[in-house]
Amino acid sequence: MGFKQSLIDNNSIQLQASADNWQDAIKIGTDMLIASGAILSDYHDEIIRSVKELGPYICIAPNLALPHARPENGVLKTAFALVTLKNPIFFDGEDEPVDVLITLAGSSSDEHMEGLMEVTQVLDDEESETGIDLDKIRRCMSAEDVYQVIDAALA
Repeated sequence: MGFKQSLIDNNSIQLQASADNWQDAIKIGTDMLIASGAILSDYHDEIIRSVKELGPYICIAPNLALPHARPENGVLKTAFALVTLKNPIFFDGEDEPVDVLITLAGSSSDEHMEGLMEVTQVLDDEESETGIDLDKIRRCMSAEDVYQVIDAALA
């Protein structure tokens, strides 16, 4: 399933959300996917447990986190959730704050990798120092805005 279609099917976009800490920020995304039937609450618990145990492995670029765990930890179907935060949060051990989170629930290793590649394509920016342009997502004020950014990136 594609990134855009998953966001539509799972009604899983929350923009300018408020979170007190990284656990709350992750919960916003996983709660939308639990509500849609894409994941079990175990998946959320495993992401939190893994970050506490392994460190902030989900912080994949400055200001961007990709919360995910293994498919066998409660993924029922491949799905994405997109959360932007009004105020950035910090993960323990990270110097850069995070204000964009894209939760990935891959139902298999292949689906997981395909999902990562599509998200990377949407955020790709050769002009940026990090190769990622989060501003196009940050500027979105509606789900429609997000869909337009995705369509433009994948065109």
